[in-house]
Amino acid sequence: MIFNSLEYFLFLPIVFVLFWFVCQKSIKWQNVLLILSSYFFYGWWDWRFLGLIVLSSVLDYTLGVQIDSTDNKKKRKGFLWVSILVNLGILAFFKYFNFFVDSTEIMLNNLGMQADFFTLNILLPVGISFYTFQTLSYTIDVYKKEIKASHDPLAFFAYVAFFPQLVAGPIERAKNFIPQFSKEKKFNYNDAVDGCRQMLWGFFKKVVIADSCSPFVDQIFADPSTCSSPLLMVGAVLFAFQIYGDFSGYTDIALGTARLFGFNLMRNFAYPYFSRDIAEFWRRWHISLSSWFKDYLYFPLGGSRGSQALKVRNTFAIFLVSGFWHGANWTFIFWGGLNALYFLPSLLMKTNRRNVGTVAENTMLPSFREFYQIIITFFLTCIAWIFFRATSITHGFNYIIEMFSFKSISLMSYFKKLSLNVNDFYILIFFIAVLIVVEWIQRKYQHGLERLNFPAPLRWFVYFLVTIVVLYHFGEESEFIYFQF
Repeated sequence: MIFNSLEYFLFLPIVFVLFWFVCQKSIKWQNVLLILSSYFFYGWWDWRFLGLIVLSSVLDYTLGVQIDSTDNKKKRKGFLWVSILVNLGILAFFKYFNFFVDSTEIMLNNLGMQADFFTLNILLPVGISFYTFQTLSYTIDVYKKEIKASHDPLAFFAYVAFFPQLVAGPIERAKNFIPQFSKEKKFNYNDAVDGCRQMLWGFFKKVVIADSCSPFVDQIFADPSTCSSPLLMVGAVLFAFQIYGDFSGYTDIALGTARLFGFNLMRNFAYPYFSRDIAEFWRRWHISLSSWFKDYLYFPLGGSRGSQALKVRNTFAIFLVSGFWHGANWTFIFWGGLNALYFLPSLLMKTNRRNVGTVAENTMLPSFREFYQIIITFFLTCIAWIFFRATSITHGFNYIIEMFSFKSISLMSYFKKLSLNVNDFYILIFFIAVLIVVEWIQRKYQHGLERLNFPAPLRWFVYFLVTIVVLYHFGEESEFIYFQF
């Protein structure tokens, strides 16, 4: 089941009513409801993979208890390694088996050895990377004695399967999230209303921005050699807004939905395209994943301590692994490596913590320097996104070569050549401008509709207008990009 579907608009009110009006007096039954509804939500896509979520829940709940019950270092480490190997083993099989087989076959053939390995037609379970990392962080934190093991299986199972963030995050930490399943819930009208506003803004970003960018991006990226240089630039920018609207839109819907049930999920996006350098961008983009790799990979490797060579090694490690996490394709690894190259100068010059506050914090408009920094950062990000979207590294380089070849400066004639609707393009540019203006004004807040300092009638008119625009753009259901990761 996906958020932008009729089934979800029927599913959510039913769960909401049962949660607050039938199970309100019992934390136990509220958790049972959340588990069952989450399994139904996930099983709507493919019920066969529910077993993986159950297995991950049973495994890490049991191992967490075992780790917490002994002070024997050897046993504790042994239980931890069982969790790591089983979880990553399942993830590797479903997500990376064919990648490793194909890469090995190509390498051997390039060395002159004839190799023809078999591959499997493996269907990737939606959200497996997200809930695997979520349960792994739990057992690691129990091992490090940063948290106590959960002895409430219902709370733990609900933590793993919570449907708003099950398939695309944010990747929640057990110490912040599991306790929420053990606390008595009281309905908070203000939180619920703001949750609805956040969901509405999420739908705007997904349906109006991301889904409208998709046909243009697909056509332009399909064959860069048939496009003019300006059109390729447009394609790169539109993909940047497509992936932002799609993923941050999902996150807003997830956070808003969770608030309807009295849960607080961590913020996953903080207006990343207003960043003034790459370091700031990665503090604002997919925050839950970036912080996960920082805490469980970067710091254990030594972080920014030690020699310059170690700093470079650790930086490349976190970015390359982050790229590989996104998918079984060399394009993602290259994208990660490119971002590491972007990040290195600020790390080595110790300027990576320079921009930690809100841009143009005390003014309406950025300074010329801030504006220049935002444009340069966005440009570098768009170049990296080209490889993220490309089908191969060669495809990505060809796209960039064609983009800067300036063999043609025509734009509109190529729209017609690719059968793209010029009027739809103008409308899309208008809504992207609306997105930028609204989020710039709201950059100190959690989402674009959090605080509108208008009289109540005007505020409700804005909500009504956004709702009409979203409903008008609702068409064929389209999955979120990050479902494939």
